[in-house]
Amino acid sequence: MYSGTGVAYEDDTPYEERAWPPGPRWRSFDGGPVQPSPPEDEEADRRLGPAGPTRRPQAAEVRLVNAAILLRRPLLLTGRPGVGKSALAFRLARELGLGRVLQWPVTSRTTLGSGLFEYDVLGRAQAGQAWFAAQERTSAQEGVDGGASSDPLDIGDFIQLGPLGTALLPHHLPRVLLIDELDKGDADLPNDLLSLFEDGWFAVQPLVRVKRHLGEVTVYTSDPGRTATIQDGIVKTRSFPIVIMTSNGEREFPEAFMRRCLRLDIPDPGPQELAELVTAHFGDGLADVQERLVREFMTRSAQVDGLASDQLLNAAHLVTSGAYSYGEEDRAEWQAVLEAIWHPLNGDGADWGV
Repeated sequence: MYSGTGVAYEDDTPYEERAWPPGPRWRSFDGGPVQPSPPEDEEADRRLGPAGPTRRPQAAEVRLVNAAILLRRPLLLTGRPGVGKSALAFRLARELGLGRVLQWPVTSRTTLGSGLFEYDVLGRAQAGQAWFAAQERTSAQEGVDGGASSDPLDIGDFIQLGPLGTALLPHHLPRVLLIDELDKGDADLPNDLLSLFEDGWFAVQPLVRVKRHLGEVTVYTSDPGRTATIQDGIVKTRSFPIVIMTSNGEREFPEAFMRRCLRLDIPDPGPQELAELVTAHFGDGLADVQERLVREFMTRSAQVDGLASDQLLNAAHLVTSGAYSYGEEDRAEWQAVLEAIWHPLNGDGADWGV
């Protein structure tokens, strides 16, 4: 189970033989064929820093993440922008060894269908026209009345599963799906997700229409270079994905949607969490400067109604780069740099003084 300490998964048990805690009977699924192990997540180290026991998680985080895993329910993370909501998905995937995180960033134009799959119908039509034209030229050159007896263009070459669709493939172990900034999406999107989260399957309509002729079709997935075979146009999950949804609180969600989620509010990080964040990325590179930098960051954050954690990392990088001096002799220059990178998130100005 999840501990939140930041230690990476270390177990030599083959992916296909790894066990997973059972969920409720009413949340069990039996999709197939089972997919191979997912690719490794190369994004985690970049976002979180090297894996190591450098973090002391909040008890509520561990409690609710494990409850979401056992209940097979989505976890909705709320909190100010920049407090580290999306980082939870990468910590969870790295610690439990669940492979690459599937990311679905939501905008005002996002629809449920775009998260499930995309069908390049125009591209297929153009490719078909080019193929038939080539056949006609070949027939004319050979002096025979011919052409192909069937269309060789594989419909699967023009279909790609989105992050949501890829997460619902029948994997042996659950994939981690990050639905980022759900509150920025269309008002109907949460309701559209309800039945999908309940049923655990969806139809790829272009494949459903050809299933009498093509019972199995191989399509592309959201994992780079990966494909998956779909039977009869239906994708049905096996291990329900661990769904991490983030919201900046820009609007409320329907009651029916909230009833099917667990909610965790991520508070602003304190001195301990900020120090752990800096240590994860820079180790001991800041030495005794780290405490002072964190203290100044918190003071500035309070003045401007909140800063994002990555703004602290930006300052830490400048200190370790050697390009700027953190000594008292260059205090004015350093303050000017901090004022530029520790700007208010709302774009408003504020008196500077730390």
